[in-house]
Amino acid sequence: MIGLRRPTAGRILILGEDIHALSGKARRRLLRRFGVMFQQGALFGSMSVLENVMLPLATLTRLPQEAIERIARIKLGQVGLVDAAERMPAQLSGGMIKRAAIARAMALDPPLVFLDEPSAGLDPIASAGLDSLIVSLARDLGTTFIVVTHELDSIMTIADRVIMLDKHARGMIAEGDPRRLKEESTHPVVRPFFNRTDLAA
Repeated sequence: MIGLRRPTAGRILILGEDIHALSGKARRRLLRRFGVMFQQGALFGSMSVLENVMLPLATLTRLPQEAIERIARIKLGQVGLVDAAERMPAQLSGGMIKRAAIARAMALDPPLVFLDEPSAGLDPIASAGLDSLIVSLARDLGTTFIVVTHELDSIMTIADRVIMLDKHARGMIAEGDPRRLKEESTHPVVRPFFNRTDLAA
């Protein structure tokens, strides 16, 4: 969806524009309209948390250094990491790394933010805290989060709409409100997933 690979069929529209039909300045302009948090956070280990969040602003804007730092600190405040600004990534817990990566993904105020397995590797308490953060950011900032996850608790907490993919079907097997899918789906894969039951049962 973010353009790292060309689709084998169909089109990918991001904010109404075909990401693979664009090139040059038009493509770069579209890429700046969404943020990405990779599964492991992908923070630069040689840079502080603050410097990591400042990086998109320093690279892609002409704002003065003072403004860049101020915005980065605001973003860290939004994810609860004000006190960790000067720390290095190696000094952070897994949950803090994910939060810092979200702050960096939101540095340019994109309307869309893609999150790849945000709960992966986190304990249940940290995972629940991250889910709550995503919900509050979406509500308070009006940001749309597109999340890849296998975590059922997270899906039920954060998702307004889900798309379920299946490798055997080689495509989408369900779409809609996860609560309705749990209660109403008769699909032999979808229903067991949302109800935590054995496929063979």
